[in-house]
Amino acid sequence: MKIAVVGGTGLIGSAIVAHLFSRGHSVVSMSRSGSHPGTGAARVDISEAKSPAYWLPHLDGVEAVVNCAGVLQDSPGDSTSMVHHHGIANLFAACEQLQIRRVIHFSAIGVDRETPSDFSRSKLAGDKALMERDLDWVILRPSVVIGRAAYGASALMRGLAALPAIPVMPNTGQLQIVLLEDVVRTVEHFLDPAAPARQVVELVGPHRYSFGAVVALIRRWCRWPPARELHLPQFASNLIYKFGDMVSYLGWRPPVRSTAEREIGRGAVGNLEDMQRLGLHPKSLPEFFAAEPASVQERWFAGMYLVKPAIFVVLSLFWLSTAFVSLGPGWGYGMGLMGEGGVEGTAAAVTIIAGALADLVIGIAIAYRPTSRYGLYAAIAISFAYAIIGTILVPRLWADPLGPMLKIWPIIVLHFAALAVLEDR
Repeated sequence: MKIAVVGGTGLIGSAIVAHLFSRGHSVVSMSRSGSHPGTGAARVDISEAKSPAYWLPHLDGVEAVVNCAGVLQDSPGDSTSMVHHHGIANLFAACEQLQIRRVIHFSAIGVDRETPSDFSRSKLAGDKALMERDLDWVILRPSVVIGRAAYGASALMRGLAALPAIPVMPNTGQLQIVLLEDVVRTVEHFLDPAAPARQVVELVGPHRYSFGAVVALIRRWCRWPPARELHLPQFASNLIYKFGDMVSYLGWRPPVRSTAEREIGRGAVGNLEDMQRLGLHPKSLPEFFAAEPASVQERWFAGMYLVKPAIFVVLSLFWLSTAFVSLGPGWGYGMGLMGEGGVEGTAAAVTIIAGALADLVIGIAIAYRPTSRYGLYAAIAISFAYAIIGTILVPRLWADPLGPMLKIWPIIVLHFAALAVLEDR
């Protein structure tokens, strides 16, 4: 069977693509990156899907569609309205036009009960758009999904598990964690042409946990000693959520944003009978952890998760502050060094200004997610250039007690570390 998976590089989508490919299906992974190893891939941007015609070239020969696309919140390049409703409604219309009967659509748990944000409102609107179509549709509404891979909320939980105390936001509802492998098994079940259609199924695990309890289970999985919970006051959590919103405007996708604040209050729990009725018996979180011992990679990931944003903040501020210091308090010092190296007057001033502007551009580029990789490469290149130029003009700097030349090397190493952890998935 030829199956199109929309959002095929995400946490759920990539697992579905890999599983279907291993079962001998012809799989087309559709995503904005347009890349997926070992399968057919198509670059699609749902925000551009203004009509059914957008989808028609990508659905040639497709017999079933699985839609896993989703975004947490509106930000530059991300539109909940397009990704969850209008763009996907055009996908459903294209499927109806091409007579692609089987469409499996991922929604979110609880959207039929409460819609506190644009995320859940747009998800519910997308569900209704599919229900109106003459298709063999299936709507899956998963709770928080955890597997060996991690992204979004599951990645955040791992990062929090590495802390000596588990911070817990106020007003967090209970979670009925569902395992990624059970989600994939459910999709496989409904891809069978004989499987029932026009179904809404909640995907949940057998037990309910508090947020802190899930993090504690992950901490035990990583073989770290128990940690006490630290319940954050409301004002502290508000600041964290607002900071997450600000960072999202720079192209990053932190899981802690104002939408998460609204959604987590109602929790993520549902009806286990939906899966049991289909003969699917989801495993519990402790069962998964017992069967899949945490490797050193999981421990590294958890330990680095919260270090990663700190690295990018430090590097961005480092270059921005270097630029302002060069043009301000450090101007005289810089002119003196240039003069000592034989560069004086206008040439020295222009050199310092050009260097400061380069530092400013690098700092901004590192902070802005779409250009962050280029900023890091530029920072490494200019750091080596500064070391070479400084050695030629003022070689005594290597022996300077303040170590201006020696400080370059740990900064370069930090840039390489940032490059190593830049990707989210």
